[in-house]
Amino acid sequence: MAIAERHQSATPETARGDVPVISAHDVSKTFGDGRVVALNGATFDVRPGEFIALVGPSGCGKSTLLRIVAGLLERSGGDLRVHGEPVKGPHTDVAMMFQKPTLLAWRTAIENVLLPAEIAGKVTEADRQKAEGLLELTGLTDFAFSFPRQLSGGMQQRVALARLLQTGADVLLLDEPFGALDEFTRERLNVELSRITSEVGATTMFVTHNIGEAIFLADRVFVMTPRPGEIAAIVDVPLPRPRDPAIQVTPEFNALVAEVRGTLGGRL
Repeated sequence: MAIAERHQSATPETARGDVPVISAHDVSKTFGDGRVVALNGATFDVRPGEFIALVGPSGCGKSTLLRIVAGLLERSGGDLRVHGEPVKGPHTDVAMMFQKPTLLAWRTAIENVLLPAEIAGKVTEADRQKAEGLLELTGLTDFAFSFPRQLSGGMQQRVALARLLQTGADVLLLDEPFGALDEFTRERLNVELSRITSEVGATTMFVTHNIGEAIFLADRVFVMTPRPGEIAAIVDVPLPRPRDPAIQVTPEFNALVAEVRGTLGGRL
């Protein structure tokens, strides 16, 4: 299976004590000439291979923070670094996935996965082998030559995830990627995402409104308040990852859900 060497080099188990991949200090974002404070005083570090979930009510700045880390949105204040370098715009080490898969309808699954390589330049045989390996990793080998219209919503999101990994970025940012899917498909994809991110060792930030989803996926949960968005608490999830769905009925899991819900004060 062909997976980016950069992903293979760092795993959550071996890289926890390393220098932070993402480091934020007092990051803020205002809109409308400063009249609307969307994000206020965000300060945190994300370690190599760590999975962070951002949870909070609508409008609390979760997606804003993710876009700032991606370099798609300029911060209004504070310091933000990825791999020790100030974020001044999009970076090849950072890739982002949105709620909609945004696949090109006229391209097959493997052609969609190969899109980052095409944009970067010539598609090599190594690129094709990597794309095939990623489709295998996401359980789509038999659908490599299917068009988006021939795929279910969950399968389309798997193609989008494979395309995300094809970039070779070691920082993955996911903005409610499964929010539009039914609960059963969403649960299956959460299991797949947990397995894949653990296997490739990517550093991941994941936005969700769902507390249970956040606990199931993450090493730590950043709990955010309503606007102005602030990180009200950081909840550690000391459960081995990847996780089996059965863990969601355990007392340990539900105690963590209650802790996050208590921090939010019922404001979700």
